[in-house]
Amino acid sequence: MLVGHFAIGFAGKRLAPTVSLGTLTLASMLPDLLGVVFILAGLEHWRMIPGARGIDSVELYDIPLSHSLVMDVLWGLLFAAVYRWRRRHNAGAWMVFAAVVSHWVLDFISHRPDMPLAPGTTAVYGLGLWASLPWTIAIEGGLWLAALIVYMRMTRASTRAGVWAFWAVVALLTVSWISNFTASAPPAAQSPVSGSIIALGFFSLMIVWAFWMNRVRPVIERNTPVERVG
Repeated sequence: MLVGHFAIGFAGKRLAPTVSLGTLTLASMLPDLLGVVFILAGLEHWRMIPGARGIDSVELYDIPLSHSLVMDVLWGLLFAAVYRWRRRHNAGAWMVFAAVVSHWVLDFISHRPDMPLAPGTTAVYGLGLWASLPWTIAIEGGLWLAALIVYMRMTRASTRAGVWAFWAVVALLTVSWISNFTASAPPAAQSPVSGSIIALGFFSLMIVWAFWMNRVRPVIERNTPVERVG
């Protein structure tokens, strides 16, 4: 998934309002960030399928360190422990742990069978939601829309950037998600290394954006009237 993972960050803000949107987004995208780092380090591997389109052009055949269930639970525990140590916030620690582990759950739903349970195992799993464009739009798109509605209702823009920069990136993410199913693989992504570098840059920028949005779109305090940004 793409926007489905970002949706977890937005929805998580409703359950843990004091946790930064950037932290929640980092947690929900952590396996993908680790995956591209491990690929660049030669610890994990994927390959392109010539002539395929969109997400079908990518074969994730060796991703146990970043995307197996056992390792995602471990990464989630480590992330939560660091958060708890720095913030002294138990509820927030549980939320970031859940956000990390949600990555495996959503990928299990959307991927073809390529999701391992643990390093060293050969069995892989996946329900293959991506094989059906209508169901992908309904389920992942529905999750994305619901999360945006939840986030918009509980935050307000304190500056103009909280409006235009928010919706510009939401549009970018939505277009990128759609292109996963419609576009041919770009020439730069024909190499797993160059493709991983592009992905790392994109994900990193989105996380920086999420931390910024947490500053310019604060949570609406109860009994506080909403002011229009003008």
